[in-house]
Amino acid sequence: MSPKVGVLLSGCGFLDGTEIHEAVLTMLFLDRAGAEIVCIAPAGPQHHVMNHVTHKPVAKQQRDVLVESARIARGKVRDLATVQASELDAIVCPGGFGAVKNLCDFAVAGQAAVPHPEVARLLRDLHAQQKPIGAVCIAPALIACVLGKTCAPHLTIGNDLCTAAALSAMGAQHLTCTVQQFCADEVNKIASTPAYMFDARIGDVATGIEKMVRTVVGWCAASKIVGACI
Repeated sequence: MSPKVGVLLSGCGFLDGTEIHEAVLTMLFLDRAGAEIVCIAPAGPQHHVMNHVTHKPVAKQQRDVLVESARIARGKVRDLATVQASELDAIVCPGGFGAVKNLCDFAVAGQAAVPHPEVARLLRDLHAQQKPIGAVCIAPALIACVLGKTCAPHLTIGNDLCTAAALSAMGAQHLTCTVQQFCADEVNKIASTPAYMFDARIGDVATGIEKMVRTVVGWCAASKIVGACI
């Protein structure tokens, strides 16, 4: 039977929502691995709206995270508040600043970040049920925010020392990886890859995401790999 894997979205666009390349590559490789994809996002206002040409905030404009996420999901996205961990076999969180602006406030608060309550509920329940979690780009900061003090997960955001230090302060154990690598924490069943934490080519980003996705899907089938940057 195909594993049912949630893809946790945070809007649409890397500056204020989900990084689109990372989301599409995640879903492509999940599909190729035979998974059933369930796109999920919280309803409610974004932290702010960014102009992706000027890279500046747009004044007096507001968008809804769920509505914007529907752009990536082609309309097939569920309100996070309606999703239970028992419905999923795993979850993957693409990056983009939305992961640390809309799913938690790491972009503003750093190591003192607080997660969105529904995001925290689902991730904690999935972890408690020993179901795999994948994270891309800056999304490991969200995982550290929710689970760092609980299970000290091994995570990677690449080689950014400042961000890595913040993850460590939240209880995670950071491993340095290249864009084509991923970090596998077999004990906690958490896999992460740096993706666009590097100024990288999309092909190299795809390599790391594919490895991470295959590991998450493999864990759904109870397969084992060595915990390391690979």
